[in-house]
Amino acid sequence: MASGDMEDVIRVAIVDDHEVVRMGLKNLIDHQTGIRVVGDYATGQAAIENIPFQADVAVLDVRLPDVNGFEVCRQIKERDERVQVIMLTSFGQDEMVMDAIDAGASGYLLKESRGHTVIEGIRTVAQGGSLFSPQVTATLFRRLRTAKGPTDPIEELNENETKILALVSEGKTNREIGEQLYLSEKTVKHYVSNILSKLGYTRRAEAAAHYARYQSDHHRS
Repeated sequence: MASGDMEDVIRVAIVDDHEVVRMGLKNLIDHQTGIRVVGDYATGQAAIENIPFQADVAVLDVRLPDVNGFEVCRQIKERDERVQVIMLTSFGQDEMVMDAIDAGASGYLLKESRGHTVIEGIRTVAQGGSLFSPQVTATLFRRLRTAKGPTDPIEELNENETKILALVSEGKTNREIGEQLYLSEKTVKHYVSNILSKLGYTRRAEAAAHYARYQSDHHRS
């Protein structure tokens, strides 16, 4: 493979203490165009030591034998913030979803998800987007439904910020938003940072859930 082609390949690392799961994911991913597994690890410590600066996306189990998956996510992001993390787990409890977002995860999928959903998730987060299963999205809505104060901060956003937040809530990446609104990807990134700051969040998923809840409440009123 030419070096120019390598730059377009999404490098994926898999972290799961079950060998069958790791091999199954590796086989699934390596059969896709433009995605390649660069490492698979059975422990959180091995993931922390090896994934930063090696992978673009880490598919990470929540339950690991040595280090909590959320802590693994947090430490990977601290060492290399460019790594996008998808938590892949059998558990979808509210607190675990919020812990994943707080740790810096860009996606949270249940292991019952279909293979194509995982592949689409990897491509989405690699491009700067976020991905959460329908069950997880419902959890975010429930958690954020009571967060609104007397005046919703969304109403303080300007027209461009509101448009961009709406597209973020649809799962669009910065690049896709820029193409739709004729803005550079860097400009969109700047807008998104301002939006998160105004809403008091640090994660795109939180802002997206807030917007969806705001829209739902607004339509009912």
